[in-house]
Amino acid sequence: MLSIDKLEGQAKDSIVSNSEDLARMALERKNALVQQVDKIDSEVAELEEQGEKLIVSEKRLSTKIEIFRTRKESIKAEYSAAEAQVKINESFTGISEEMADVGVALDRAENKKDEMKARAGAIDELMEAGTLEDLTVGNKDYIDRELSKVNKKRNVESELSMLKAELGRGPIKTGEKIPDTE
Repeated sequence: MLSIDKLEGQAKDSIVSNSEDLARMALERKNALVQQVDKIDSEVAELEEQGEKLIVSEKRLSTKIEIFRTRKESIKAEYSAAEAQVKINESFTGISEEMADVGVALDRAENKKDEMKARAGAIDELMEAGTLEDLTVGNKDYIDRELSKVNKKRNVESELSMLKAELGRGPIKTGEKIPDTE
């Protein structure tokens, strides 16, 4: 490829040799070549500018991508923490519900126990007052029941006394019968 300096030299040589047509042709080529060089220089400058813009854009994009990754990891961590908190709360709620059920059952059992004690106490008071009859003793009133208790006690004492006399451990009280021994 011809250089600009060479074409200028050829144009000078053509003028010195009185060959104006050759000088014109060399200068036309020289001008075309200068225009191409100027155009290429301007394109190179434009490409360099675009390259610098691309480098800046790439840095910005890399920063945005890194921010996005960091934010994504942060969101994942927050989500995992929230999910764990939900599971913990659900398990505590389940335990609390179970404990509440146990507490209610214990309260009911305590209330039933207190109610039964009160009923038993009330029945004892009514029986002692003679308002209710003790069906296990038969159809007797209070005086009959008391006399029955006295007689039972007397019979036990009498038998005890006879056993003592029989074994030689004590005297028989006067007025008591000695049982027949066979």
